[in-house]
Amino acid sequence: MDERDFRLKTNIALIGYMGTGKTAVGRRLAEKLDMRFFEVDWLIEQLAGKKIPEVFREDGEIAFRELEIEAVRQIAMEKNAVIACGGGVVLNKINIDRLRERGVIVCLTASAQTILKRTALQQGQRPLLDVKDPLQTIKDMLQFRKPYYERSADIMINTSKLDIEGVVEEIIAGLKENESFDFKK
Repeated sequence: MDERDFRLKTNIALIGYMGTGKTAVGRRLAEKLDMRFFEVDWLIEQLAGKKIPEVFREDGEIAFRELEIEAVRQIAMEKNAVIACGGGVVLNKINIDRLRERGVIVCLTASAQTILKRTALQQGQRPLLDVKDPLQTIKDMLQFRKPYYERSADIMINTSKLDIEGVVEEIIAGLKENESFDFKK
């Protein structure tokens, strides 16, 4: 066995569909645990030199996913970080493998109706929901991605009926039970 197999993980990667609370929860969790906060989508925008909707519109989803792989590669090397990932990060196993190397993966979930309500005010910022029937699109994408999220997650938390503090407390409780996480707090 390699010595890395015994190294405790210091990162927390938040995965899940859009609108499940990854960014808001991630910021609060990082603050509470005195960790640094990173958002994969922000780095993608820095790498692309444009906003994500523009990447989708001008370059397509494949180009976006390539940028996502590079952003995850860079961020996953950090230590003592909370990382908010985009909803589709699980679609490429290399992303999950990189996040898992130094981090515990927490999947945030929510009902399709909750997601629609949370994302309704962000029209134009959610390219995958700029469709005729966003609720059906959410349901279809959740059904397709569910096995990816479940397979990737060390901890799963439904955020539908929780506020940000409630989700943070659930994550902390889950981390305390996870033997691979270096819980210093």
